[in-house]
Amino acid sequence: MQTTTAVQEQPTMQQSHPPGLYLLFFTEMWERFSYYGMRGLLMLYLSKTAIEGGLGISEASASLIYGYFTGFVYLTPILGGWLADKFIGQRRAILIGGITMALGQLSLFMQPEISTTPALFGLPWPTALGLLLLIVGNGFFKPNISTIVGKLYKQGDPLRDSAFTIFYMGINAGAFLAPLVCGYLAENLFATRAVVDGVEKVTNYGFRYGFLAAGIGMMLGQLVFNLLGKKYLGDVGMYPEGQNSDGTSSAAAKAPLTKEETDRMAVIFIVTLFVVFFWAGFEQAGSSLTLYTDKYINREVFGFLIPTSWFQSVNPGFIVLLGAPVAAVWMSLSRKGKDLSIPVKMGLGMVLLGVGFLFMVGAVLERGGDVADQTVKASILWLLATYFFHTIGELCLSPIGLSMVSRLSPPTLTSMLMGVWFLAPFVAQIAGGYIASYVEELGALKVFGLIAGFVILAGLILIAIARKLFAMMHGRG
Repeated sequence: MQTTTAVQEQPTMQQSHPPGLYLLFFTEMWERFSYYGMRGLLMLYLSKTAIEGGLGISEASASLIYGYFTGFVYLTPILGGWLADKFIGQRRAILIGGITMALGQLSLFMQPEISTTPALFGLPWPTALGLLLLIVGNGFFKPNISTIVGKLYKQGDPLRDSAFTIFYMGINAGAFLAPLVCGYLAENLFATRAVVDGVEKVTNYGFRYGFLAAGIGMMLGQLVFNLLGKKYLGDVGMYPEGQNSDGTSSAAAKAPLTKEETDRMAVIFIVTLFVVFFWAGFEQAGSSLTLYTDKYINREVFGFLIPTSWFQSVNPGFIVLLGAPVAAVWMSLSRKGKDLSIPVKMGLGMVLLGVGFLFMVGAVLERGGDVADQTVKASILWLLATYFFHTIGELCLSPIGLSMVSRLSPPTLTSMLMGVWFLAPFVAQIAGGYIASYVEELGALKVFGLIAGFVILAGLILIAIARKLFAMMHGRG
């Protein structure tokens, strides 16, 4: 009897990262290009009028739709991870997810400019079908590609954390390019402009072409992954966890969980609960921050009016620039024996997110409060400062969380528990949608201020209980 391969079961300690990491980097980059290209346009597409090429949904309703969609994108990874662990393996799950998401983007592209189509879930059927396919496809793709990254390294390998940082930079390289490309297609190249009251404005947006570009990006990533996967990944991720290449179960799959394993799993669940607060604030970037930027931030720089969707590239651009320096800080602290524990790093990330929202409070105050007059603009510097602190906070939390799950999970449950980690964004996205829907009613000043306060408080509590959580990790924190 032969097991899946030595590469999968017993990866060796390495002096440098394996080439498979960079294949996963490239694949994830194009998947995130696809997702963030669509996401950068979705709120505008839902809320712009039919004459402008949108669906004409109210901002409050559009915020809820956005929140539920982005939330369910992070719920389905639990099911996708479980199916991969038990039945199909990570590699097949990634293929299924990639194809499904590409079909979802093409369905959004099919959306007629003036909708006369039957409704599904209150949306024109191509839109509803496209969003549904993206939700399902992401469930297969998202947890499993992250799991394969961890499989390339032996437990305790010091390269693991830096590998996830490199992988995370791939995520954000795609997220950086996507709004620029898809936003340019929708708001410039395929947009119709006219002079209204002496000011040139977009009268009809080419949203469908932005969605088409997102779909092409998804297909490109899948093509490269499937052509080069065998060469650079071997059999890693090809088979369900604990299953031999002949389909029989290994002894590891039948072994009961130990006390240490259940303690580590408990840490994953506890930290996930705290991280809900982070993502509920962070994901305002695609909803309330996008709408506020569109209306109240001075986007004109040297005579050029920056498209609203381009601001979705600010955070991932900062990630690409700052990812390596932040990773270097963690490595420097580790060499000096002063490395922070995982819960402390993540609590610090939450505090920094809250600080970022204080700059949005400054933007509102510069305008004189919640003034409805859209000719009164706040400086773009407030928004850039917000995204800067959000980025540093994200680097303290998100890649650290991915690495944490790969460290603490029992091998036969890694993909499913990676899906559990994505439960936090699921709850947070829906909560964030409700938060964004109340901005107009409560006022941006109150909403941004409350978000800052809650996130900072949650971060401080996580730091306070970090010592207990570290003990529950049994040497893997």
